[in-house]
Amino acid sequence: MSPVIQFFLRMPAETHSFRNMSAVGRFPSVSFTAVDEDTEEASEEPPKEAKDTACRRWLRRVGQCCCAETDDEIANTLVTNLEDVKDHGEPGKTPAPGDSELRELPLKVKSIDLMRSKTGAERLAHRTHLYQCDDFIIRRGQTFHMWLTLSRPFRPDADKLHLELKTGPLPTVSKGTHVIIPLVDELQDNRWQAAPVELDGARMKLSINSSASAPVGRYRLQVETECPSGRAISAHDPANDIYVLFNPWCDDDAVFMDAEDERQEYILNDVGRIYYGTQDQIAVRTWDYGQFDEGILAACLFVLEKSGTPPSGWGDPVNVVRVVSGMINSRDDQGVVEGNWSGNYIQGTCPTVWSGSMEILTQYHKNNGTPVKYGQCWIFAGVVTTVLRCLGLPSRTVTNYSSAHDTDVSLTTDVYLDEDLQPLAHLNSDSVWNFHVWNECWMARHDLPPGMGGWQALDATPQETSQGTFRCGPASLAAIRNGQVFLKHDAQFVFAEVNSDKIYWQRNPDGTFSKIHSEKKVVGHLISTKAVGSDERSDITHLYKHPEGTEAERIAVETACRYGSKADAYSSPEVEDVLIEVTMDGDGPQMGRDAELTLTLRNSSAEQRHIILHSQVAIMYYTGVHKATVKTDHTNLELLPAEEKVLEWTLEYKDYKDQLVDQAALMLTLSGRVKETQQVLATQFSFRLRTPDLLLKPVGKAVVGEKIAVEISFTNPLPQVLKSVMFHVEGLGLATARKIHYGDIGSRATVSLTEHLVPTLAGPRKLLASLHCQQLTQVHGVTDVAVHERNYGAV
Repeated sequence: MSPVIQFFLRMPAETHSFRNMSAVGRFPSVSFTAVDEDTEEASEEPPKEAKDTACRRWLRRVGQCCCAETDDEIANTLVTNLEDVKDHGEPGKTPAPGDSELRELPLKVKSIDLMRSKTGAERLAHRTHLYQCDDFIIRRGQTFHMWLTLSRPFRPDADKLHLELKTGPLPTVSKGTHVIIPLVDELQDNRWQAAPVELDGARMKLSINSSASAPVGRYRLQVETECPSGRAISAHDPANDIYVLFNPWCDDDAVFMDAEDERQEYILNDVGRIYYGTQDQIAVRTWDYGQFDEGILAACLFVLEKSGTPPSGWGDPVNVVRVVSGMINSRDDQGVVEGNWSGNYIQGTCPTVWSGSMEILTQYHKNNGTPVKYGQCWIFAGVVTTVLRCLGLPSRTVTNYSSAHDTDVSLTTDVYLDEDLQPLAHLNSDSVWNFHVWNECWMARHDLPPGMGGWQALDATPQETSQGTFRCGPASLAAIRNGQVFLKHDAQFVFAEVNSDKIYWQRNPDGTFSKIHSEKKVVGHLISTKAVGSDERSDITHLYKHPEGTEAERIAVETACRYGSKADAYSSPEVEDVLIEVTMDGDGPQMGRDAELTLTLRNSSAEQRHIILHSQVAIMYYTGVHKATVKTDHTNLELLPAEEKVLEWTLEYKDYKDQLVDQAALMLTLSGRVKETQQVLATQFSFRLRTPDLLLKPVGKAVVGEKIAVEISFTNPLPQVLKSVMFHVEGLGLATARKIHYGDIGSRATVSLTEHLVPTLAGPRKLLASLHCQQLTQVHGVTDVAVHERNYGAV
């Protein structure tokens, strides 16, 4: 045996670590396809360090597949296609590297720098600098950059390189969830491509274009290199994951919005206003959307993942909106919020306590998808706005007053009465909510005829199912306005909410029902959202319906009802010469006092009229569902020709004090018949008892990192003690959500308390507070706080 062979036999064995040994054959000149494009390679431990010697240096040059690398390269690099071993001279002597040697050295990625700092130029350019994290967040359809540090300088004539992005559990090239980004000389818009823009020794800066239709989500990044001596794939590092969002600044994106002030409002504004009450008593509360707060983006992506829908569909905003609409409620998919309208919230949080979405989403994510208790319509809508804005989809929260809930697809709101004109509660499944809150989002609708893009209605409150799931929308507002309810998704249901006629049916002796009266202008009023750039209310009713009573509006109603279950409900109008109207003074009755309304009857005929008028007042949930009747009455009236008669109607505090539920909502139902003409009079009037506001007052100057006091004061409006009162306080950049258990507050008593907080973000901020107890809900307040940067130079 020769001395050289004996020398090699005496050398200690070394093992080169591979992620998948099947990827390398017994001979370095043979290569195998070992890794499937849809399978992420498993990680391995780095090889043990060995003492370097002249023999090892020589052997490493001639047998690269057998010697462990000692560079600080990224671990788990796969190398294939090595050249045949060549003699490079005497052991221990390393020639100076030339072009031929560079060709023979493997090309590997040692590090990746995405420049992901939230204060860096990349995130500023993508308008993602507001997200309170250091993840790399980009908007699709827009160029971004990264630095690669390689094991040696890149040679364009001999080396190849491409990027790979994977999202979802089963990334696939054909479905757009496994993206292979080639290196090109010049970038083209709206496609995944990369181009080198700067070379600095072994460092290379890439400019990368993304597709404007790419699925949104979290992508895993790897870089594959190839050179004459083999291929190498960088290991996946979670710190280099790329978060891709919708891009309303990109005109190739389906969610493109061309007005900058609207983009600022519907994407970047993290505080909003949500309206509630009744059409005659509009109330408002401030809501913290907090879409940029720490952990919210991760929670929103968790919601998408929890839905079980394939990520390949997350590039289409229609699909994403339907997923979000279904996942924010928990009725059939363990979604984010569990709805509760019972008035019993002992197992969770009363819906009126919440002041923002962050606490809800964070709790849902932290508890691995356990629904948060409890929510009602404005909670669902507030959370939807947070999720959509966080994902980059323009959205807003919308309130519809006198909002109908059609339960039988008739596109009418039906009220059934017995032979004596008394309501038949067991048949009256349709209802008119005092208010209902849903959402709108902005997008093109390539799945609908031209002209149907723009604002789309969606609703996460679980009312009726859509394709088997409790969700609603997106429904084109243009389709709803014109009665084109056959267009997807769920335009029929939304149309009934805003523009259905209210039809009264009376039971006949044989058990059948006949239409006796209709009201054409009682559903869908003062549809409201926060104005762009201010805290004012914007009335957007005109986007949903033509002006009431116009020919265009009647045509839309009749067009829609042709697709309903009671298309024959429309008949020739009856003679109506007696009118009845209900009004109230000012902002309406106050909680803890008698409620007073005014009834006005007008006889427009030249003849005398005699009327039997029935009245009933009931405690209602704001959804229009009946809880309890607290007063009934009837009276005989006489109207002279052309007479107008005014009646005062009063409900005393003692009659309702023990029956109220959330929102302190009541409904007065009036029905009657004119003796001479058999005309039926019927109307319903909803009102609420106003609650007082919480008064918040900052004490002193607010500075980042310094404690500031805030005084909260409240006056009990009731002639009874409030038991176990709890305050809830939160504010973006001011204070995380906290609960303060105060105790009892005496009858008509005024109390105050002081809370201390330490601001974390400078600029104009809002502090929100709410009060809750068994006797009183929907009490809240807000104050503006101007937070200044800390002056570190001050002595």
